[in-house]
Amino acid sequence: MSTPKRFFVDRIAEEVILTGEEFRHAKNVLRLSSGDEVSLLDGSGNEYSAIVERAEKGSLLLHVTGEREEDREPKREYCIFIGALKGDKTELVVQKAVELGASRIVVFSSRYSSAYMNENKLERLNRVSREAAKQCLRSTCPPVGYCESFSSALEAAKGYDTKLFACEFLTENEGTMSEIEGSCAVMVGSEGGFTEEEFALARAAGFKGITLGKRILRAETAAIACLSVVAYHMGELG
Repeated sequence: MSTPKRFFVDRIAEEVILTGEEFRHAKNVLRLSSGDEVSLLDGSGNEYSAIVERAEKGSLLLHVTGEREEDREPKREYCIFIGALKGDKTELVVQKAVELGASRIVVFSSRYSSAYMNENKLERLNRVSREAAKQCLRSTCPPVGYCESFSSALEAAKGYDTKLFACEFLTENEGTMSEIEGSCAVMVGSEGGFTEEEFALARAAGFKGITLGKRILRAETAAIACLSVVAYHMGELG
């Protein structure tokens, strides 16, 4: 028996109307019709079973039949800050970050960033996050935000207990991913990396520099590898 198709909705009631992009996917791609069973997610961490009652013009009417708690969300919060990448590499990082349990994803611009962001790209990244959350059976969809400057990215990282800064020109670690306390934010640069000045600003903001071994990694590899190690040491992959 296949797993019921999953949809994110704004709120849960006895009856839910599926509209917009989620409706179009349900109707035009999945060809759902009356009597089909689906799962609904409202970001609360719970999952709701529902039955399609009927299709209307531009919407599906769903009847909620049950509720269950899910345990696929991480016990502690960890976030990835990633410099804007060229092409579809940022989408790859967002997809894998969701699969690895990130609770939040922040894309930022810095001195050596050569990619640019706009509202359409940010909307696309949030769609990627939503689809990845469905695919890996998460019950929440991590939001993807954008900081247009490095200083605003540092400001957005306030409040995390452990803050790690992946820096390609460091020769030894200032912090360690094996001793993470509380929540964690990890920051990885774009293809051009960081400047010495940016590293100094990050340290002043409470970040500790870390290296990722002897080899220079591509930016998307560094982000995924870094977040994987963080997830492991926070007990999410072991």
